[in-house]
Amino acid sequence: MTFYNLLMNGSGGPIHIKEIALELLIGFIIALLIEISIVGPCAKKIVFMLPFDKSKKINIIIAMATAMVIGMVFFMSFFGMIMMHLHGGLQGDSFVSIYFSIFIKNFIMAYPLQLIIMGPLVRFLFAKFVLKNKAVKVA
Repeated sequence: MTFYNLLMNGSGGPIHIKEIALELLIGFIIALLIEISIVGPCAKKIVFMLPFDKSKKINIIIAMATAMVIGMVFFMSFFGMIMMHLHGGLQGDSFVSIYFSIFIKNFIMAYPLQLIIMGPLVRFLFAKFVLKNKAVKVA
């Protein structure tokens, strides 16, 4: 998403590889902390409070992915806006209109990415490596 944000919103000038790597590392750490401490627990509570058929695994997966994407896009759009400001890429419109524009662009990119690529990939890797290792250790 860092590279996507750089392409979509512009950086206001050239950025060196070191800056991109540093921004990516900082963004990862911030995203991880926000996901673990705020978005993950809130998304789980909200999803299990919603009135839908929880006996079907796909319903829970889609609801959880939706709640997680909305929460992470909400917070990380602020991060993207701050990075744009630091690189001189924010000019013109009001804070609210700029944030709303960034939020919509990020959601349009993140939601399909989560549903189609990252979610299935992470579930596959988790089942292959983590659950497989748990079964071996128990036996």
